[in-house]
Formats: sequence, structure tokens, C-alpha cells
Amino acid sequence: MIHDIDLSKITMQGIHVELTEALQTAIQTKLAPVLRHDERIIRIEVRLHRDQNLGRLHHFTATAQVVIRGADLVASAEDTDAYVALDRLADKLHQQLERRHGLRKEMRKQSQPIDPEAPLPTLSPSA
Repeated sequence: MIHDIDLSKITMQGIHVELTEALQTAIQTKLAPVLRHDERIIRIEVRLHRDQNLGRLHHFTATAQVVIRGADLVASAEDTDAYVALDRLADKLHQQLERRHGLRKEMRKQSQPIDPEAPLPTLSPSA
């Protein structure tokens, strides 16, 4: 655990790439702050995919799905370096969670007007 964060909520999968101890640690340290954004996050599923379409250069795609109450968040980032792709992925998830938090705050601020003249509901007496 990094500062009381449950790292078991982060699941990792490597596609055509072996997730070394260094890559696993990088994923956990980059995405641990994402877990601090919202306590309603159930888990984060991370997939790191390596593709060899660029000749001898490797092309990495990092994709994450944040399973949270409500609609899930999905982000993806690409680069020729796996660590840079993970950095970009973490930044995108931060932006999405901040936007979602801002929208939730706006919804709370928009309250419905109360009509003080409305009649109160009555209960019928039980027999």
C-alpha cells in the first residue's frame, strides 16, 4: 500500500509484453494517485499492449478502464516508450476524474425551487 491506498484495486495485463517488476511498480506509482480522486472507484484495469508495426521500434498502447459507480471511465495513450505512455495515461485519467467531479458539484448546486404553497401529502388511517 502506498499511503493507505489499496493497490489491489489496480489490475494489470500485458499483451505481447512481459510486465516486469519495474513496469508493475511504475503502473502502481502512476495510478495510485488516481485512486485518491474518488473513494467510489471500485478498480482500475490497465492493459499495456506492444505492437511492432513501426519496423524495429516498438509501439506501446496503454489503456485503462476505471470501474466506478456510474459510467466507467476509459482512457488510452500511445508512445514508443512504455513509461511515457503510462505517464500520459495517468494524466488523462486525472483530467477525466477532475471533470467528472466538477460535473457532480455542478449538479449539487442546481437545486430545484421549493413551492411553500404546495399541499402536504396525507396518509390514510389504517384499519
